[in-house]
Amino acid sequence: MSSMAAPRSAVGESVRIVLIDEDEENGDDSPSAKRPKLDRFPLTRWEIVASLSVFFIFSAGLFCVYLTMPAADFGKLKLPRSISDLRLLKDHLGSYAKDYPAQFILGYCSIYIFMQTFMIPGTIFMSLLAGALFGVIRGLLLVVFNATAGASSCYFLSKLIGRPIVSWLWPEKLRFFQAEIAKRRDKLLNYMLFLRITPSLPNLFINLASPIVDIPFHIFFLATLIGLIPASYITVRAGLALGDLKSVKDLYDFKTLCVLFLIGFIFICPALLKRKKIYE
Repeated sequence: MSSMAAPRSAVGESVRIVLIDEDEENGDDSPSAKRPKLDRFPLTRWEIVASLSVFFIFSAGLFCVYLTMPAADFGKLKLPRSISDLRLLKDHLGSYAKDYPAQFILGYCSIYIFMQTFMIPGTIFMSLLAGALFGVIRGLLLVVFNATAGASSCYFLSKLIGRPIVSWLWPEKLRFFQAEIAKRRDKLLNYMLFLRITPSLPNLFINLASPIVDIPFHIFFLATLIGLIPASYITVRAGLALGDLKSVKDLYDFKTLCVLFLIGFIFICPALLKRKKIYE
């Protein structure tokens, strides 16, 4: 009996090894097989050190700006997370911005670019604040400058450490974006303008994914500078009437979205017409 059991166990072991090999070749789609890939942090030790170094450099610069600011009741100041917070902040900063315009703009720009670079939510409240304190024209210039500078900083940060993060968080969206960019290389600026003007893709994803899919920086910069103007104008103009604004969602109603998509289609039309001629 023992001599029969030994060959049977050997055969069973060999069958098990073959099955395991086949699973490895075909790819195991079970949740347990995928979990180690999803749970593993995407950055290497060097990339973590590099990203933290950039963060602390920006933070040190922001702290130096804070030290140069004239004395004020900073205890009442905080990043707004709602329209009511924004109204209180506007009341506290109104006289300060008038008394120290240069220092205030320096601090405002530093905070806005810092938030945009490190993907900290809340820049829409900063845009509304610019409209409330500086009016439409100056507020629009300020917001477009800061949004473009912050997006550019985020672009270069992503070029340094972004590929594993984006591939980890949005693998399907990244593959789609890469395929769309590959189709439109000859009219890339038009396509990027369309994406910036319309809410087709989140700006955060565009900032992070652009260097990964090899969008040249000059195309990224121009599309950001021009494409953010319509949405920034809407936000800054809404800042003039904070009392009437109940929620951030009120900024982009159906009519506003239709206007943005109409402007976006004007920019992407040349690319669509060229593709039509190629197929004909």
